[in-house]
Amino acid sequence: MKGAVFYGKNDLRVEDIVLPELGPDDVLIKVRACGICGTDMHIFDGDEGAAATPPGTVLGHEFSGDVVKIGREVTTVSEGDKVCVDPNKSCGKCYFCKKGVRHFCTELKTYGTTDNGAFADYCIVPESQVYKFSNNISYEEAAMTEPVACCLHGMDMCGLEHGDTVAVIGAGMIGMIMLRLSQLGGAKCVVVIEPIEEKRVQAEKLGADITIDPLNENVVEKLKENGIGQIDVVIECVGKTETLEMGVEIAGKDSTLMMFGLTKPDEVLGIKPFEIFKKELVIRSSYVNPNTQGRALGLIESSKIDVRSMIYKTIPLCELPNVLADKKERAKGKYIVNPMI
Repeated sequence: MKGAVFYGKNDLRVEDIVLPELGPDDVLIKVRACGICGTDMHIFDGDEGAAATPPGTVLGHEFSGDVVKIGREVTTVSEGDKVCVDPNKSCGKCYFCKKGVRHFCTELKTYGTTDNGAFADYCIVPESQVYKFSNNISYEEAAMTEPVACCLHGMDMCGLEHGDTVAVIGAGMIGMIMLRLSQLGGAKCVVVIEPIEEKRVQAEKLGADITIDPLNENVVEKLKENGIGQIDVVIECVGKTETLEMGVEIAGKDSTLMMFGLTKPDEVLGIKPFEIFKKELVIRSSYVNPNTQGRALGLIESSKIDVRSMIYKTIPLCELPNVLADKKERAKGKYIVNPMI
């Protein structure tokens, strides 16, 4: 079978790989859709994503497909089922698993990061990681379950209350999901801050109340012009120090700043502690998607979140290395890889 194998910085090769043996509790999935995540971009650029990625690993962790074979002990799915996958497998035995924060598991396996993932014709994962979905949604939509699940975990920690005002910094796919989750969570106003016009237009179509171009408009003044005197939740979805610093600046008193965007590992944030002190600002971060995959799939299947409108383009597996290597191209929007085309 074909797979996109990571060998090191800027070195991802689509090549023939051996399909591993199916274990007793494993599920063999024919991959039909796998999203390119910001984590994949970080790994390709030579930075650590959510975890260190060994050379020789097949990338790809946002995926869906068809069950084509099951291990002898598998009982909850059958051949022919359509499934999406939670790529993060915890051990259930370590200190963090027993404490109820299994995403910090000391033996955490992440398919597509620490272990072979789904930028390939087939992928094998344990039965515990698969979620069946109906014919009401497409494979592409189902593949978006993992990023929605990650956003849900972040949103759960924001402390959003009905009637709050939210600012989302960055209107990429993650920002769009956060926009919609803020609306579903009862926000009275959602401000989206994004320099690219096409993305601001898309945010407006999805219901953003105010959009601001931070390159050509003064964000603080624009908020004042629109009568925004207090922002209760700021969700940073870019992963840059300057946008995080902006988040501290525009956050209101007794508010929360969610650091959702993934910065480079060695970047240092320059903020004034006094600014945090005088606002009683709560700064949170969000790591992967513990216990949110099923909820995310439910939101997609019920059409509460229109993830299809957030997909930019579907490409064949052979084009993946070129897209990752071209920063301008990959910044255009959410790509989905379909190994079958």
